[in-house]
Amino acid sequence: MSFDVSAIFQVAGIGLIMAMIHTILKQAGKEEYAFWAGLVGFVVVLLMVAKMIHDLFQEIQRVFLFH
Repeated sequence: MSFDVSAIFQVAGIGLIMAMIHTILKQAGKEEYAFWAGLVGFVVVLLMVAKMIHDLFQEIQRVFLFH
């Protein structure tokens, strides 16, 4: 299993986009929508990280033969 650097860039990209959306919505007076947009971005990143952790544990099981 090689380390995939693109995942770091994906998370950073989502973070930047969500920060911009949050700022724009908050400046427009839509604080509730800004909150939900930030929450959706957090959940998307959380799901990406959960999949990576699952893949890591599968690789650890494969290496140590704990099938």
